[in-house]
Amino acid sequence: MQEKLRIHRACKLAGLSRAAFYKRPVSAAERDAPVIDALNDLVSSHGRWGFWKCFDRIRLDGRAWNHKRVHRVYCDMGLNLPRRGKKRVWERERQPLTLATEINRCWALDFMSDALYNGRRFRTLNVIDEANREALTIEAGFSIPAARLIRVLSRLTDYYGTPEFIRMDNGPEMTSHAFDEWAKAKGIQLLYIEPGKPNQNAFVERFNRTFRTEILNAHIFENIQQVQALADEWLRDYNAFRPHESLGGVPPVQYLPRLTLASNVYNKLST
Repeated sequence: MQEKLRIHRACKLAGLSRAAFYKRPVSAAERDAPVIDALNDLVSSHGRWGFWKCFDRIRLDGRAWNHKRVHRVYCDMGLNLPRRGKKRVWERERQPLTLATEINRCWALDFMSDALYNGRRFRTLNVIDEANREALTIEAGFSIPAARLIRVLSRLTDYYGTPEFIRMDNGPEMTSHAFDEWAKAKGIQLLYIEPGKPNQNAFVERFNRTFRTEILNAHIFENIQQVQALADEWLRDYNAFRPHESLGGVPPVQYLPRLTLASNVYNKLST
Protein backbone atom coordinates (compact mmCIF):
# COMPACT_ATOMS: atom_id res chain seq x y z
CA MET A 1 0.00 0.00 0.00
CA GLN A 2 1.37 3.36 -1.00
CA GLU A 3 1.68 6.00 1.67
CA LYS A 4 1.09 9.58 0.62
CA LEU A 5 3.81 11.61 2.30
CA ARG A 6 4.65 15.23 2.05
CA ILE A 7 7.60 15.98 -0.20
CA HIS A 8 9.90 17.19 2.56
CA ARG A 9 9.10 14.09 4.62
CA ALA A 10 9.71 11.74 1.66
CA CYS A 11 13.01 13.48 0.82
CA LYS A 12 14.13 13.18 4.42
CA LEU A 13 13.37 9.48 4.52
CA ALA A 14 15.13 8.92 1.16
CA GLY A 15 18.13 11.05 2.11
CA LEU A 16 17.48 13.34 -0.85
CA SER A 17 17.53 17.09 -0.75
CA ARG A 18 14.45 18.95 -1.90
CA ALA A 19 16.63 20.92 -4.35
CA ALA A 20 17.61 17.68 -6.07
CA PHE A 21 13.99 16.57 -6.11
CA TYR A 22 12.83 19.72 -7.85
CA LYS A 23 15.79 19.91 -10.22
CA ARG A 24 14.78 19.37 -13.87
CA PRO A 25 16.52 16.32 -15.35
CA VAL A 26 18.89 17.15 -18.18
CA SER A 27 18.72 15.04 -21.31
CA ALA A 28 21.85 13.27 -22.56
CA ALA A 29 21.82 15.32 -25.77
CA GLU A 30 21.74 18.56 -23.83
CA ARG A 31 24.37 17.40 -21.34
CA ASP A 32 26.75 16.24 -24.08
CA ALA A 33 26.05 19.10 -26.49
CA PRO A 34 29.59 20.56 -26.25
CA VAL A 35 31.15 17.16 -26.98
CA ILE A 36 28.77 16.59 -29.90
CA ASP A 37 29.56 20.00 -31.37
CA ALA A 38 33.30 19.40 -31.04
CA LEU A 39 33.09 16.00 -32.76
CA ASN A 40 30.86 17.33 -35.53
CA ASP A 41 33.33 20.13 -36.26
CA LEU A 42 36.20 17.66 -36.52
CA VAL A 43 34.39 15.02 -38.59
CA SER A 44 32.95 17.56 -41.03
CA SER A 45 36.42 18.72 -42.01
CA HIS A 46 38.36 15.49 -41.38
CA GLY A 47 36.02 12.69 -42.33
CA ARG A 48 38.68 9.98 -42.29
CA TRP A 49 39.85 10.58 -38.71
CA GLY A 50 39.22 7.85 -36.15
CA PHE A 51 38.34 8.20 -32.48
CA TRP A 52 41.83 8.60 -31.03
CA LYS A 53 42.88 11.24 -33.52
CA CYS A 54 39.71 13.19 -32.78
CA PHE A 55 40.25 12.77 -29.03
CA ASP A 56 43.86 13.95 -29.26
CA ARG A 57 42.77 17.03 -31.20
CA ILE A 58 40.09 17.78 -28.60
CA ARG A 59 42.69 17.59 -25.84
CA LEU A 60 45.05 19.84 -27.80
CA ASP A 61 42.22 22.36 -28.07
CA GLY A 62 42.11 22.59 -24.29
CA ARG A 63 39.04 20.48 -23.55
CA ALA A 64 39.66 18.17 -20.60
CA TRP A 65 36.82 15.71 -21.17
CA ASN A 66 37.47 12.13 -20.10
CA HIS A 67 38.16 9.77 -23.01
CA LYS A 68 35.38 7.46 -21.82
CA ARG A 69 32.81 10.23 -22.10
CA VAL A 70 34.05 11.28 -25.51
CA HIS A 71 34.06 7.68 -26.76
CA ARG A 72 30.49 7.14 -25.48
CA VAL A 73 29.29 10.18 -27.37
CA TYR A 74 31.38 9.17 -30.39
CA CYS A 75 29.60 5.78 -30.48
CA ASP A 76 26.15 7.28 -29.82
CA MET A 77 26.66 9.49 -32.89
CA GLY A 78 27.46 6.41 -34.98
CA LEU A 79 30.94 7.66 -35.80
CA ASN A 80 32.44 4.28 -34.94
CA LEU A 81 30.63 2.76 -37.95
CA PRO A 82 32.34 2.64 -41.37
CA ARG A 83 31.92 5.94 -43.19
CA ARG A 84 31.53 6.00 -46.93
CA GLY A 85 32.60 8.92 -49.01
CA LYS A 86 30.39 10.49 -51.59
CA LYS A 87 29.85 8.35 -54.64
CA ARG A 88 31.61 9.79 -57.63
CA VAL A 89 29.12 10.72 -60.34
CA TRP A 90 30.59 10.99 -63.81
CA GLU A 91 29.73 14.02 -65.87
CA ARG A 92 29.10 12.81 -69.40
CA GLU A 93 27.81 14.47 -72.52
CA ARG A 94 24.58 13.12 -73.94
CA GLN A 95 25.31 10.52 -76.59
CA PRO A 96 22.83 10.59 -79.50
CA LEU A 97 21.57 7.10 -80.29
CA THR A 98 22.05 7.13 -84.06
CA LEU A 99 21.71 3.86 -85.95
CA ALA A 100 24.97 2.70 -87.48
CA THR A 101 24.57 1.60 -91.11
CA GLU A 102 27.91 -0.19 -91.36
CA ILE A 103 29.08 -3.35 -89.66
CA ASN A 104 31.76 -2.79 -87.00
CA ARG A 105 31.13 0.93 -86.75
CA CYS A 106 29.68 0.88 -83.23
CA TRP A 107 29.45 -1.90 -80.68
CA ALA A 108 27.42 -1.70 -77.48
CA LEU A 109 28.12 -3.62 -74.29
CA ASP A 110 26.49 -4.05 -70.91
CA PHE A 111 26.55 -6.31 -67.86
CA MET A 112 23.70 -8.36 -66.44
CA SER A 113 23.38 -10.12 -63.10
CA ASP A 114 21.58 -13.27 -61.94
CA ALA A 115 22.04 -16.17 -59.52
CA LEU A 116 22.59 -19.92 -59.60
CA TYR A 117 20.23 -22.32 -57.82
CA ASN A 118 22.48 -22.25 -54.73
CA GLY A 119 22.20 -18.45 -54.56
CA ARG A 120 25.68 -17.57 -55.80
CA ARG A 121 25.59 -14.49 -58.01
CA PHE A 122 27.05 -14.39 -61.50
CA ARG A 123 27.33 -11.83 -64.27
CA THR A 124 27.16 -11.85 -68.04
CA LEU A 125 28.92 -9.48 -70.41
CA ASN A 126 26.78 -8.86 -73.49
CA VAL A 127 28.25 -7.29 -76.62
CA ILE A 128 26.26 -6.49 -79.77
CA ASP A 129 26.84 -4.68 -83.05
CA GLU A 130 24.38 -1.79 -83.30
CA ALA A 131 24.22 -1.92 -87.10
CA ASN A 132 22.45 -5.29 -87.35
CA ARG A 133 21.85 -6.06 -83.63
CA GLU A 134 24.05 -9.15 -83.95
CA ALA A 135 25.14 -10.51 -80.59
CA LEU A 136 28.90 -10.87 -80.74
CA THR A 137 29.31 -12.63 -77.40
CA ILE A 138 27.74 -13.43 -74.06
CA GLU A 139 30.48 -14.03 -71.49
CA ALA A 140 29.35 -15.56 -68.18
CA GLY A 141 31.40 -15.53 -65.00
CA PHE A 142 31.31 -14.96 -61.27
CA SER A 143 33.67 -12.01 -61.73
CA ILE A 144 34.34 -10.02 -64.87
CA PRO A 145 36.88 -7.33 -63.94
CA ALA A 146 38.56 -4.93 -66.34
CA ALA A 147 41.30 -7.43 -67.24
CA ARG A 148 38.77 -10.04 -68.34
CA LEU A 149 36.73 -7.41 -70.19
CA ILE A 150 39.86 -6.51 -72.16
CA ARG A 151 40.56 -10.18 -72.95
CA VAL A 152 37.02 -10.72 -74.24
CA LEU A 153 37.03 -7.60 -76.42
CA SER A 154 40.53 -8.41 -77.71
CA ARG A 155 39.26 -11.80 -78.81
CA LEU A 156 36.29 -10.18 -80.54
CA THR A 157 38.41 -7.60 -82.37
CA ASP A 158 40.78 -10.32 -83.56
CA TYR A 159 37.81 -12.25 -84.96
CA TYR A 160 35.43 -9.55 -86.18
CA GLY A 161 37.74 -6.58 -86.64
CA THR A 162 38.07 -3.37 -84.64
CA PRO A 163 35.01 -1.10 -84.24
CA GLU A 164 35.22 2.67 -84.42
CA PHE A 165 33.12 3.18 -81.29
CA ILE A 166 32.01 1.23 -78.23
CA ARG A 167 28.94 2.45 -76.35
CA MET A 168 28.64 1.63 -72.64
CA ASP A 169 27.72 2.91 -69.19
CA ASN A 170 30.02 4.11 -66.42
CA GLY A 171 30.74 0.88 -64.56
CA PRO A 172 34.13 0.51 -62.84
CA GLU A 173 35.32 -2.01 -65.42
CA MET A 174 34.65 0.36 -68.32
CA THR A 175 36.09 3.44 -66.65
CA SER A 176 39.31 1.76 -65.50
CA HIS A 177 42.66 3.10 -66.63
CA ALA A 178 43.62 -0.27 -68.15
CA PHE A 179 40.51 -0.41 -70.34
CA ASP A 180 40.95 3.20 -71.43
CA GLU A 181 44.56 2.54 -72.44
CA TRP A 182 43.52 -0.60 -74.35
CA ALA A 183 40.91 1.35 -76.30
CA LYS A 184 43.39 4.10 -77.16
CA ALA A 185 45.91 1.52 -78.39
CA LYS A 186 43.22 0.01 -80.63
CA GLY A 187 42.03 3.41 -81.89
CA ILE A 188 38.54 2.89 -80.46
CA GLN A 189 36.51 5.85 -79.23
CA LEU A 190 34.58 5.10 -76.05
CA LEU A 191 31.05 6.51 -75.89
CA TYR A 192 30.00 6.75 -72.24
CA ILE A 193 26.32 7.37 -71.66
CA GLU A 194 25.11 9.80 -69.00
CA PRO A 195 24.70 8.24 -65.52
CA GLY A 196 21.16 7.02 -64.95
CA LYS A 197 20.26 7.24 -68.66
CA PRO A 198 20.08 3.62 -69.91
CA ASN A 199 17.93 4.77 -72.83
CA GLN A 200 21.12 6.17 -74.36
CA ASN A 201 22.25 2.54 -74.73
CA ALA A 202 18.85 1.31 -75.86
CA PHE A 203 19.98 -1.33 -78.38
CA VAL A 204 21.85 -3.47 -75.87
CA GLU A 205 19.21 -2.81 -73.18
CA ARG A 206 16.58 -4.24 -75.54
CA PHE A 207 18.83 -7.24 -76.17
CA ASN A 208 19.23 -7.70 -72.41
CA ARG A 209 15.49 -7.87 -71.93
CA THR A 210 15.15 -10.60 -74.52
CA PHE A 211 18.05 -12.57 -73.05
CA ARG A 212 16.61 -12.32 -69.54
CA THR A 213 13.14 -13.39 -70.66
CA GLU A 214 14.20 -16.32 -72.82
CA ILE A 215 17.21 -17.61 -70.85
CA LEU A 216 17.86 -16.18 -67.38
CA ASN A 217 14.25 -16.22 -66.21
CA ALA A 218 13.40 -19.45 -68.05
CA HIS A 219 16.06 -21.73 -66.54
CA ILE A 220 17.43 -22.79 -63.18
CA PHE A 221 21.21 -22.98 -63.39
CA GLU A 222 23.28 -25.46 -61.39
CA ASN A 223 26.70 -24.07 -62.34
CA ILE A 224 28.36 -21.36 -64.41
CA GLN A 225 29.25 -23.84 -67.18
CA GLN A 226 25.55 -24.47 -67.74
CA VAL A 227 24.92 -20.73 -67.99
CA GLN A 228 27.63 -20.36 -70.63
CA ALA A 229 26.48 -23.38 -72.64
CA LEU A 230 22.86 -22.22 -72.79
CA ALA A 231 23.94 -18.66 -73.60
CA ASP A 232 26.13 -19.84 -76.49
CA GLU A 233 23.35 -22.02 -77.90
CA TRP A 234 20.79 -19.24 -77.60
CA LEU A 235 23.21 -16.71 -79.16
CA ARG A 236 23.56 -18.80 -82.33
CA ASP A 237 19.79 -19.10 -82.61
CA TYR A 238 19.31 -15.38 -81.93
CA ASN A 239 21.71 -14.34 -84.68
CA ALA A 240 20.84 -16.87 -87.38
CA PHE A 241 17.20 -17.94 -86.94
CA ARG A 242 15.21 -15.64 -84.67
CA PRO A 243 13.30 -12.99 -86.70
CA HIS A 244 14.00 -9.46 -85.48
CA GLU A 245 11.05 -7.09 -85.67
CA SER A 246 13.11 -3.91 -86.03
CA LEU A 247 15.06 -5.53 -88.88
CA GLY A 248 11.98 -6.25 -90.97
CA GLY A 249 11.38 -9.73 -89.57
CA VAL A 250 14.73 -11.27 -90.51
CA PRO A 251 17.64 -12.47 -88.33
CA PRO A 252 20.60 -10.11 -87.80
CA VAL A 253 23.08 -11.97 -90.02
CA GLN A 254 20.55 -12.04 -92.86
CA TYR A 255 19.73 -8.36 -92.51
CA LEU A 256 23.33 -7.20 -92.75
CA PRO A 257 25.78 -10.08 -93.32
CA ARG A 258 29.25 -9.89 -91.88
CA LEU A 259 32.18 -10.75 -94.16
CA THR A 260 33.89 -12.96 -91.62
CA LEU A 261 34.02 -16.57 -90.62
CA ALA A 262 30.98 -15.94 -88.41
CA SER A 263 28.70 -15.30 -91.40
CA ASN A 264 29.83 -18.52 -93.07
CA VAL A 265 29.04 -20.50 -89.94
CA TYR A 266 25.56 -18.98 -89.65
CA ASN A 267 24.87 -19.54 -93.34
CA LYS A 268 25.67 -23.24 -92.94
CA LEU A 269 23.39 -23.46 -89.93
CA SER A 270 20.50 -21.85 -91.79
CA THR A 271 20.71 -24.21 -94.77
